[in-house]
Amino acid sequence: MHFRRLLLVLTLVGLSGCGSVSDAWMTGWTASEANDRIMLVRSEPMSFGFHRLTRQARLYPDLSLFMSAHGLPGFIAEMESRGRHFLILYYLDTREAFACRTRGAASREIEFAGPYPITSREFKTLEGFRRQADSARKRD
Repeated sequence: MHFRRLLLVLTLVGLSGCGSVSDAWMTGWTASEANDRIMLVRSEPMSFGFHRLTRQARLYPDLSLFMSAHGLPGFIAEMESRGRHFLILYYLDTREAFACRTRGAASREIEFAGPYPITSREFKTLEGFRRQADSARKRD
């Protein structure tokens, strides 16, 4: 149940992470600002979430292998606690989420848990973010 609470908190706290990479860099976002945020993952135009996910995949080879098998998630959430890095990968098409955590501060190994079902409320929230990003992109 702790994971479900974490998903909900990250969903509610991380609403501002859906801008593009250039927006993130222009507003001074760094890796520390990715902490405790939910970010849209889009390769074109490249979103901050896509940038963060590809960076994490370079750091953690098992994450790269995982994405080769499962594809890109629609959203990611990042957080750090006690020297461990956590990622949550949200796959809206299958309404599933996977949790990932590093084994330690200096480790390049990552553990995976899931899939966990995305609740209807979480799906509605994330889908709303995606629609909002799509309509903002069309206006530009």
